[in-house]
Amino acid sequence: MKNPKRVLAIFIALILVAGLGFAAFSFMRPSNIVQRIAGISPDGSPPETIEGLRSAIGAYESKVAETISAAAQAGIYWKILAVRYMDRGMYGESLDALNSAVTYFPEDATLHYLIGICAAVMSKSSYDYAGTGRNKEKERLLALAESAQKRAIALDSKYSRPLYALGVLLVFELDRAVEAVPYLERYLSMQTKDVDAMFILARAYYVTGRRDESVTLYDRILSLTKDEKKRTEAISNKKTVLDRQYGSK
Repeated sequence: MKNPKRVLAIFIALILVAGLGFAAFSFMRPSNIVQRIAGISPDGSPPETIEGLRSAIGAYESKVAETISAAAQAGIYWKILAVRYMDRGMYGESLDALNSAVTYFPEDATLHYLIGICAAVMSKSSYDYAGTGRNKEKERLLALAESAQKRAIALDSKYSRPLYALGVLLVFELDRAVEAVPYLERYLSMQTKDVDAMFILARAYYVTGRRDESVTLYDRILSLTKDEKKRTEAISNKKTVLDRQYGSK
């Protein structure tokens, strides 16, 4: 007849494997967990008593917590490094650091926003050196920038920066002003006095045929800003829109 204590130990160990398999890192197989718990025991074998198992679980959970803490700290360091690179204009290095950071924090909206910024900046320095007539690297970087900003927006609907960044990207880099409008409108519903964003949205309205709305937005800019350069630009742009509107009649 089998030893009841050993049967109980095996049964509890199986439950332990199932419970900790998802609580620890996903890449750990159950057999690895059993081996690690066994390693805590003085004789290198799984504990056979409930008290022994409880003690082993506590010790193992402590080790898992330490590992998770260390991983989180590594992700934070990658993020800090990426920002330092950006401060120095080293966007390629920053993009590499962000790619490392996002493996630790895949749902951090800020990381995706920064990836989008770096990719957009890098696209401006990408050239068709082979003379093929198509800059595939620039296309790749712009696609990355767009997808990163959309991911940031999806992760945090109240985060305004990616809305602005995506609007700029769609208007000036991707020539898709129609798609930019709702993002810029959402941004301005949060940042109601951002004159620079108003200029971009006014342009988007203009190029998509919404000239009355463009004029209204230039008037709004004039009512808000005291910056003479911006006022001069708004007056000039408004005149251009009105002249085009008048000429189209």
